[in-house]
Amino acid sequence: MSSSYEDMKDVAIAAARQATIILMERFGNIRRIASKVAQASLPMSYAYRELVTDVDLQVEGEIITVIREEYPDHSILSEEQGYLYRGSEYKWIIDPLDGTHNYARKLPMFGVSIALEHRGKIVLGVVSLPYFDELYTAESGRGAYCNGEKLHVSKIGLSRSLMIYDTKLRVNKEPMIGCLNNLVHEVFIIRMYGCATWDLSLIAKGQAEFAVDFTSKPWDMAAGALIVEEAGGKVTDLQGNTWNAYSNGYIASNGKVHEQVLGVMKLD
Repeated sequence: MSSSYEDMKDVAIAAARQATIILMERFGNIRRIASKVAQASLPMSYAYRELVTDVDLQVEGEIITVIREEYPDHSILSEEQGYLYRGSEYKWIIDPLDGTHNYARKLPMFGVSIALEHRGKIVLGVVSLPYFDELYTAESGRGAYCNGEKLHVSKIGLSRSLMIYDTKLRVNKEPMIGCLNNLVHEVFIIRMYGCATWDLSLIAKGQAEFAVDFTSKPWDMAAGALIVEEAGGKVTDLQGNTWNAYSNGYIASNGKVHEQVLGVMKLD
C-alpha cells in the first residue's frame, strides 16, 4: 500500500474521532428530527420513516471539513449532502450517523462510516462505534483492526450461526420475508439491529456469522464490507457476485457459511 493511503487513513481516523466527539456530546440532545419525504427517489411510505437529525448534518459537515482541508480536490459521496463531484480518481464515501433511528431513541447501536474509493475500488475503511469507544480500520491487503487489535471472523457453521437480518421489511416485503422464512430454521439465532456498521463490525470480530441486507446504500456498507473481508470474511451481492459499494444489497459472512446461505436463500 502506498504511503498516500497511509496519509489518507490518518485523515479518515481524525475525521471519525471528531465525529465521535460530537455524537457523544449530542447523545440524548437532538434538537431537530425530520423525515426525508423531500427525496423524490424514495417511495413516500419509505421516506416518511427515514429520519435525519441536526446531529447527522453537524457530523457530516465536520467530516467533510476535515477531509477537504487535506484533499480539496477529492470527490465526496455522503448520505445527506449527496455527491460532491471533483473529477478525482479518489472518492470518499461517508455516513456521518448510521443508525439514526437508534441514536434518536438513545440506543447505543450507531456508528460513523468513512471509506475511500480509488479508481472504483474500496481501498480504505474506517468505522467508529462511539458509544463503545471502538475504532475499526482496514486497508486493502493489510488486515482489519479494532483499537489496534487484529480482527478475525468466526469459524462457526450455519447451524450455530448468529444471523443479522435487514430491518426494512416494509420496503420489499415479499422477497425479504420469503428469504427469512427459508433461513430461519437453518440458523441458531436471528437479530435485527438497524445499523449496518454495527452489523459488519460484529462479523469482523467473530461475534456474528453473517448478515443479509436488501436495502444497502454505498455509505452504509463500503467501509464495513472492506473490514469484514480484511478480517478473513466474505462479502457478495445477493446473487453471490463480487460486491462493490453500489451493490443492490449484500451478504457478508465469515466465509464458512457463505455458499450455504446463498443456497438456502434461493434468490434468482
